[in-house]
Amino acid sequence: MLAGVPVMAQTAPAPAAQAAPVRPAPTVPRPATTAAPAAATPTAAGQATTAPVTAGTIRSLRVEGSQRIEPETVLSYTKLRVGIPYTTATLDQALVDLQASELFADYSISGVESGDIVLRIRENPIINRVILEGNKAIKSDKIQKELKLAPRQIFTRTAVRADVGRIVELYRRQGRFAAVVDPKMVSLDQNRVDIVFEIAEGSKSKVRQINIIGNEKFSADALRGEMATKQSRWFRVLSSNTSYDQDRLNYDQQKLRQFYLTQGYADFRVTSAVAELTPDKRDFIITYVVEEGPRYKFGDVTVDSEIRDFDNTRLAASLAPKKGDWYNAKLVEDSVDSLSQTAGLFGYAFTNVDPEFQRDRETLTMGINFHIAQAQRTYVERIDINGNTQTQDKVVRREMRLAEGDAFNDFQIKRSQDRINSLGFFQDKFEIKRSPGSAPDRILLEAPVEEKSTGELQLSAGYSSLERFIVQANITQRNFRGKGQELRAGVNYSSYQKSVELGFTEPYLFDKNIAVGVDLFRRDFNQFNFTTNGDRNQLYNQVSTGFQIRSGVPLTEYWSLSGRYGLSYDEVGLDSSLLINGQCSDATVGRYLCEQLGNRWTSSIGYSLIYNSLNSGLRPTAGTRFSFSQDFAGLGGDVKYIRSRFEVAKYKGLGSGFVLSFLGEGGYIKSLEKSRGEGIDKVRIIDRFYLGEPNFRGFNIRGVGPRIQRTPLITDPVTGVQSMVTDRNQIIDDPLGGKAYYLGRIELEIPLGSGARELGLRPSIYAQAGSLFSLTRPRATTEFTQLRDANGVLRINPDGSPTLIGAPVTTIVNNQTLALYTVPTTEAANAGQQTTCARGYSATLGGTCSGTSNNDAVTTQPFVENFLGNSARPRITVGVGVNWNSPFGPLRIDLARALIKQKGDDDKLITFNVGTQF
Repeated sequence: MLAGVPVMAQTAPAPAAQAAPVRPAPTVPRPATTAAPAAATPTAAGQATTAPVTAGTIRSLRVEGSQRIEPETVLSYTKLRVGIPYTTATLDQALVDLQASELFADYSISGVESGDIVLRIRENPIINRVILEGNKAIKSDKIQKELKLAPRQIFTRTAVRADVGRIVELYRRQGRFAAVVDPKMVSLDQNRVDIVFEIAEGSKSKVRQINIIGNEKFSADALRGEMATKQSRWFRVLSSNTSYDQDRLNYDQQKLRQFYLTQGYADFRVTSAVAELTPDKRDFIITYVVEEGPRYKFGDVTVDSEIRDFDNTRLAASLAPKKGDWYNAKLVEDSVDSLSQTAGLFGYAFTNVDPEFQRDRETLTMGINFHIAQAQRTYVERIDINGNTQTQDKVVRREMRLAEGDAFNDFQIKRSQDRINSLGFFQDKFEIKRSPGSAPDRILLEAPVEEKSTGELQLSAGYSSLERFIVQANITQRNFRGKGQELRAGVNYSSYQKSVELGFTEPYLFDKNIAVGVDLFRRDFNQFNFTTNGDRNQLYNQVSTGFQIRSGVPLTEYWSLSGRYGLSYDEVGLDSSLLINGQCSDATVGRYLCEQLGNRWTSSIGYSLIYNSLNSGLRPTAGTRFSFSQDFAGLGGDVKYIRSRFEVAKYKGLGSGFVLSFLGEGGYIKSLEKSRGEGIDKVRIIDRFYLGEPNFRGFNIRGVGPRIQRTPLITDPVTGVQSMVTDRNQIIDDPLGGKAYYLGRIELEIPLGSGARELGLRPSIYAQAGSLFSLTRPRATTEFTQLRDANGVLRINPDGSPTLIGAPVTTIVNNQTLALYTVPTTEAANAGQQTTCARGYSATLGGTCSGTSNNDAVTTQPFVENFLGNSARPRITVGVGVNWNSPFGPLRIDLARALIKQKGDDDKLITFNVGTQF
């Protein structure tokens, strides 16, 4: 804290109110700098004693004390000149002029007796630094932008007072009306000073109470609910609307009037609005005095059009206001918009619709005549596109539904706006501006676009008990080379799967409305389990390599048709450690997987029929999207099937930032191949549907639907009693997919306050229901040898089940399959060694056996298989999620809980993904 002398003190004034404004707190008076009369002797800075002066003539004129300011400049501020007469009034006026210049800290006049006038001055100091102290709620850089004082400027008290007012106003905008700014000046050498603004911010002034006087038809709570300003309560701790704001006070009066006008009270008015600041300057009490007046109904509703193309009677019948209904100003506004849009559909761009009101206070009716003034049919003279630096003009123009020379059409203008917004290349809320052309029947259309980043780098990470860490990275450029082309690449890496995908789309081939694209991919999917010591053990892997060619054409404005052809080579195999004699063994991985092994070509052709009326392709708030697609495999290759899918999405804005959406999808795949045997589904495991994260929030990847769970059996070495393991990591969980699925979601996006919107927070709540099912029950692998004791008696577990031993483990020696044995630990020689001798021992596998030991056969671990999840019953989840435009990129976090699930489903509570744009 720098020590100094006070310059002045300023306390934040209370806000002005409309009827009875709150009185501002008094300010410290400005220090007076009294003009010294002629023949004055200075006694203090800017003050002098008065001595009468007789009239005379100025013989000479000098300036003393000037350092930075030239003497001629000092004299130019006065009217004193050599040779002119002077009086006491003349000299007093000269001192007043010097004071008005605000350049001098002290000034006086001497030599008035002889006429040799000397102006003695002391210049105002130079500002060395401007220092802010005590500010925490507002950062220094934000305050500095508002200040006029700056280093190397001349210090003036007026400038300091002005900056104090600016700082106070900044705090008032934040609702801190108790803020006090105390400026001080610290003197330095060489006539320099530091200006220190000591700020006592105080707390935000909240709205303690909102009183409404004169309301009879509606309760005060109902009216307060219509206002933007809210009373400060503990449950509104995160709301910014509990702070006092003068602009919001005016806005709330309009909100009250709008509410009453929609309820039929056409004479309603707010007679006064008073904001009173409490003595401690911490809270406001706002009082509204209202007059409700009588309630009106609609009278006759007519249309009087000067445009001959319109049928007045039919137009009036199509309007929302009806005679006898309660008066509603919102319906009147909507009717004006509707009539303007109707005129726009017929090519009348500049149509004036004027509602004429006939108020009848006796019958309490409000008749309305909508007068449509004469207008000329309008044609598009020119379309200008501004603001695009990277995007080519043709990318925007080809989305316009109007061309230069076409008749104006308001519907086509709005459709053009939606299509351009759906590109995702420009900032939200893009609008096409209209202006008069060179003639009354001409209109100019302007598309003022503001480009934004169209490149996206998306990173997602997750964790599960099976896969451990999961990382996905996708890079997409949706406006490649500024031509609207899309180029994308993706990498997926986890212990569960790895993939690389590349894609390119040209939306307008040769500038024709034909889209083409190509995708290349390689996907490596691994399934695994855990051994008894917790080590990861790979079971089978699927490697798919291929490409797809796509094309699409529009059928109408909203309908389009796309086709595709794909060719892929799929390899499904086992880790070599799981093969016995080079073959798949039911005992190691199960029959349901052994039946899927092999390499196959898939050649497929498909189509999609799409309807799309969304107002945005990225963040829609209105409209519908529907698609139905089918793929036929069997155009060559080894696989034959027909797969059908549908998707539907509906978005609806509810007002005030709420957006409600309904999404649904489903599919079915039918094999066209012959039966592959009993218990073997004709649809292969890699062609089936899978359901889970990210589409079905609340479940893990492939966490829903038919699956086999293989639980190992552990045998107690002492008692020989078997029991199933309980460690989830040791239970093999194989998702098998399904031939049919459905999924639906209802989601409500919830708006937050202005502060949260500035941070880019968009929370939502949702509920989902879906299922994956319709799979032939696979043949289980539960054929094991029953263990007998030395007397040949079956060994039985306490639950009555026989104790099982696994399948023998074999090895190949000289093209012969030989079983493996272990020498018992009770033997003196070769204890615990493996051999191919059932009796005795051979150091080499397949060699001559010698000895008398009875060896133990080496077998696989016995297990129990369960087929789970093959049910069409819905799984239901509810959750909350939030999108956040964080400093390090877009972030999505979901917290979802499965309310209803089926046995075997793998649920997941929290998921998140993060990305960035460039």
